[in-house]
Amino acid sequence: MAQFYYYQFLLFLLLPLVAGENEISIQLRRARLPLPLDPFNRLSGMASASLLRAQLLKKPATMSPSTRAALYPHSYGGYSINISFGTPPQEIPLVFDTGSQLTWIPCTTKYICQNCSSQENSIPTFFPKESSTSKLIGCKNTKCGWIHSPEFLSRCRNCLPSNSSDCSQICPPYLLVYGSGSTAGLLFSETLHFSTLTVTDFLVGCSVFSDGMPGGGIAGFGRGVSSLPDQLRLKSFSYCLISRKFDDEGESGSLLLNGVPDSGNGEVSFTPLLKNPIPAATAADATYGAEAFSVYYYVGLRKITVGGKKVKIPHKALVPGFDGNGGTIVDSGTTFTFMEPAVFEPLAAAFVGQVAGKLNRSDQVEVLTGLRPCFEIPDSESNYSFPDLVFHFKGGAKMQLPLENYFAIVGTSRPAICLTIVSPNGAAGVGGEGPAIILGSFQQQNYYVVYDLERERLGFRRQSCS
Repeated sequence: MAQFYYYQFLLFLLLPLVAGENEISIQLRRARLPLPLDPFNRLSGMASASLLRAQLLKKPATMSPSTRAALYPHSYGGYSINISFGTPPQEIPLVFDTGSQLTWIPCTTKYICQNCSSQENSIPTFFPKESSTSKLIGCKNTKCGWIHSPEFLSRCRNCLPSNSSDCSQICPPYLLVYGSGSTAGLLFSETLHFSTLTVTDFLVGCSVFSDGMPGGGIAGFGRGVSSLPDQLRLKSFSYCLISRKFDDEGESGSLLLNGVPDSGNGEVSFTPLLKNPIPAATAADATYGAEAFSVYYYVGLRKITVGGKKVKIPHKALVPGFDGNGGTIVDSGTTFTFMEPAVFEPLAAAFVGQVAGKLNRSDQVEVLTGLRPCFEIPDSESNYSFPDLVFHFKGGAKMQLPLENYFAIVGTSRPAICLTIVSPNGAAGVGGEGPAIILGSFQQQNYYVVYDLERERLGFRRQSCS
């Protein structure tokens, strides 16, 4: 709580400085974050970031013409798009995130970013004073309630500045906590520009302080009234995540708003989008009033097979219960797919059992990367293969992953190959809160994924995204 008041003091100190239906296509880039050249450290960083992200998602701290744009992959594991705000427009790269709802941007000449991936002087920053359409959101504005709970706002809305020293007509500052860091700022109304599309009165976070965040902001594509899809009244959006081998090389996949699924590359398999049944009042985030699990895109994962054999997974891990726990979500902001121990342990055991006698485990690489199981790659050029990994969804949709989407080769002198799925250490039980499985972006490489918001379904097909 003390940290919140520090942010609040900082924000009010800086206040004087901060005075459709058609298709849209946008570039989707990998968010550029430098990582050590050592492949062990790189994989370890991605694994740690995926676990931290999963920890947050499981227990949260707190229209128009169609448009196509590039979606760029970056070495830390995220993808980014370029969006412009203000009049005249100022372009900002944002991490594409289907696991959160508020879009925020680095803001003002005094923006502070500690422990961030980029040098502060190289972070693209939005300057409200240079835009004729920037407006601070008042505490009585309906949009202020999109982020803050009614209880949190009651003091602000009911008091008079003349008889209370701590009363303000400005919407209270927000503090958002992500898996790898946090950000704090004020809510603005601003003009948003997507290619040929212009949207006025768009709610955006003007962050003045961040800790451990990417060198840019976040584009919130999750569910919720403050999300970009909801504010733009999108009927659908889709993306194609380019292979991670193109990290930071300028190649890009694509993001399409309000596009119609194209069948030129084969049929799209659909599965219904589900919602976590936990009551909204129970799920409300005490920090900034957001509904916790209602932001996520849940899908009905029925079973997982390894080498054609069904993995024994507790049913309660696959289905979101009335306590809010369990189920599967799709999240572009998580790199490696996360699984609770009750799901991961039998999955890992299935791989170990089917590879046993062919390849040896590499305990050293497992320690260095934080991934498991890892197997030594023999020096000889003898043929070796790995079991297929298939996710089976409600409605008959199947995602049969190519090997490069669930195993990664690491090391040069004595290379090993590691399963790119992460799980916390501990007993095999459905522990923690929230989703038991978080399907990350590494597993979605070279898949066309469409969110049909109008018909409440998610579709996908495998294809080249480059």
